[in-house]
Amino acid sequence: MLHRPMMFPRYGKIIVGLTLGLSFLAAACATAPYTGRRQIILESEKRDISSAAQTYEKLRTRNETSPDPVVNELVTRVGRRLAAAAQRPDYHWEFVVLENPRETGAFCFPGGQAGIFSGALKYTRDEGGLATVLAHAMGHALARHTGERQSQATLAHMGGLGVGMAVGGVGGLAGQAIGEGYSLGIEHGILAEYSWTQELEADKIGLILMATAGYDPALALDFWRRIMTDEYVKLSPPQFLKGHPRDNRHMQVLVDFLPEAKKHYAPVAKAAPVPAEPVAPVAPAAPSETLAPAPPAPGQPEPPSPPAAPAPSLAPAPLPPAPTPETGPPAPAAPAPAPEPQPADPGK
Repeated sequence: MLHRPMMFPRYGKIIVGLTLGLSFLAAACATAPYTGRRQIILESEKRDISSAAQTYEKLRTRNETSPDPVVNELVTRVGRRLAAAAQRPDYHWEFVVLENPRETGAFCFPGGQAGIFSGALKYTRDEGGLATVLAHAMGHALARHTGERQSQATLAHMGGLGVGMAVGGVGGLAGQAIGEGYSLGIEHGILAEYSWTQELEADKIGLILMATAGYDPALALDFWRRIMTDEYVKLSPPQFLKGHPRDNRHMQVLVDFLPEAKKHYAPVAKAAPVPAEPVAPVAPAAPSETLAPAPPAPGQPEPPSPPAAPAPSLAPAPLPPAPTPETGPPAPAAPAPAPEPQPADPGK
C-alpha cells in the first residue's frame, strides 16, 4: 500500500522560521522610559546614535544657523533646562535654530542633537510654547521611537516574506495580490509616521521633562489647545502637527495625565534682588582739643584770666530814617569848623 508523502518539510521551514523569529523578538524587547511601555527594537541604541549623528550632519549642511542672537539664546537656554531634566549625561546635547522660514518643525536625534526651524517660532510664540515643542521632540528621542518604528518596518517586511511562504501553494496571482497589498499597507500610512501610541507617549514624556525643568506642565495643554483652535494654524498647520494632529481624545488623555506630571513640578525660584552692602555708620568727629595754659611756676601768682569776648548782639542795626515828601532827604552833615588863627606873641 502506497502512502502519500507528508507535506511537513515545507511547513516545517515556516515553523522553524517563526520559532527563530520569536526568539529574536524576545531578545529585542526594551522598555520605554517614564511610561514603562514594552517595545521591540532590533537595533542597539549605540547604532541608533551613530546613524542619527550622520543624519544630523547632513541636516546642518543643508541649512544655515539662525543669525539672531536673541533667538539662539532662548532656544539654548530652554533646551539646556530640559536636557538637565532628562538626566542623560551620555547624550551630547546640542540645541540649534536652523534658518529656514518654510520649515516649521522641530527635531531631536538619539544622542542629543536637537533644534527647531525658524519657521516654527511663529507658532510657539513664547517660552512655554517653545518648551512644549522641544520637550515633545526630546520625548521621541528618549523613548527611541525612530528605532522602534524602523524595527516595526523591518518586522513587517519579514512578515511579508512569511506571508509569501505561506501562500506559496496558492496560485501565483493570488499570492502576488496578497504580497502587493501588504506592501501598499506599509507604504501608505501604516508605518509611515509615528503611531498614535508613540505620539501620546512623547507628549507624556514631554510633560514630565517640562515639570522637572521648572515649567508648569499645564502650559503644554494651553499650547496644544491654542494650536487646535487657531484659525491661522488650521489654514497653514506646522510640520510638527501635520503627521500627528491633536484631537479631543488625545487631549483628554493628557488632561488625565497632568496630575501625574505635576508630581515632578518644581517651580524655578526667581533670583532675589541682591541687597546693597550696608554702609558703616560714620563716627562723630572728636572735639578739637583746646590747649590749656601751662600752670604757673611754684611761688608765682596765677596770671589773670583773659577777659571774655562780648557776646555778639542779635539785634539788627538801626536803619536810617526814610525820606518823606515834607522833609525831603536828610541834610548832609555840617563840616567841622576850621580852627581859629592864634595871634603872634609880640615879645618874640
